[in-house]
Amino acid sequence: MTSDFQNPRFAQAYARMSVLTDQRGAYEHRRRLLAGAEGRVIEIGAGNGRNFPHYPKAVTEVVAVEPDDTLRGLATAAARSAPVPVSVMAGHAEALPGPENDFDTAVVSLVLCSVPSQQRALAEIARVLVPGGRLCFYEHVRSANPLFALLEDAITPAWRRAAGGCHPNRDTLRAIERAGFEVTESDRFTFSPQPLVPRTAHILGHARTTKP
Repeated sequence: MTSDFQNPRFAQAYARMSVLTDQRGAYEHRRRLLAGAEGRVIEIGAGNGRNFPHYPKAVTEVVAVEPDDTLRGLATAAARSAPVPVSVMAGHAEALPGPENDFDTAVVSLVLCSVPSQQRALAEIARVLVPGGRLCFYEHVRSANPLFALLEDAITPAWRRAAGGCHPNRDTLRAIERAGFEVTESDRFTFSPQPLVPRTAHILGHARTTKP
């Protein structure tokens, strides 16, 4: 039920902040994220559609899933000027549309930090991808520095309430591997999306399903 994922106040703030976030470096992050996308793509948690301009010509179609009504409306508008065909629909990461083996590529961008269950979301992503299908991910991730990781643990309760459910202390890369993906590329870095917001660890990379 997408009614469980409505947060209009955060959605409006996110839409405003995403412009500056892209200017501070996320634009390039998104370009790198999607450089290898191809075929039929499902984007999970499409937000307000900031990824859409970056899809390469190798992509034949994007099905963009977004549970929040406010962000989905903005994504629908953004889809009209996308360089590839994009359809935007209601849905969430733990109940994706489509049968098994329906997509060549899946995209998650600042989504696995906020889903209720990474395990269930990644199982759904694996289900809808073809064998050997590509997962493109750009996510908050637990810091490799033990002291910073403890700090992330400390700030997560307040951060989660202020940032739409985001958990900056999740070990997302390990969760991807445990879900049956082979990570083929990963880049870990720190990034501050807004002035006065602490730099937190992020990871950007690609993986392949290992299902037969």
